[in-house]
Amino acid sequence: MLMFAIISMLIAVTAYTTGVFSERKAKTLKKSHVIIFWFGLLFDMSGTTAMSAISDGFDFDLHGITGLIALLLMLFHIIWATIVYRKGNASAKANFHKFSFWVWLLWLVPFISGMIINM
Repeated sequence: MLMFAIISMLIAVTAYTTGVFSERKAKTLKKSHVIIFWFGLLFDMSGTTAMSAISDGFDFDLHGITGLIALLLMLFHIIWATIVYRKGNASAKANFHKFSFWVWLLWLVPFISGMIINM
């Protein structure tokens, strides 16, 4: 189960990083970015669920709280990306990468703290 959790988290960080920086490079939000964000969330939730099962549940520590906030923020980000893409507003799609970058950066806090705490 640990290997599944680690691989899931690595796929999540790879997908989310790819989505954020390819969106930034494209200078507009595309359907492929939205799909990659959803893919990243799916693997983040899978990895988080597996890690939670291994560690006997949620801990109210820095990693647990920032992880919960990051998951909720990531979910909000992806739902918002889907809405922005579907509405098709060129200006909103062109500026969405600014929001994506900050969500990604905040998401890295629990990702990195989880690696440090569990090494």
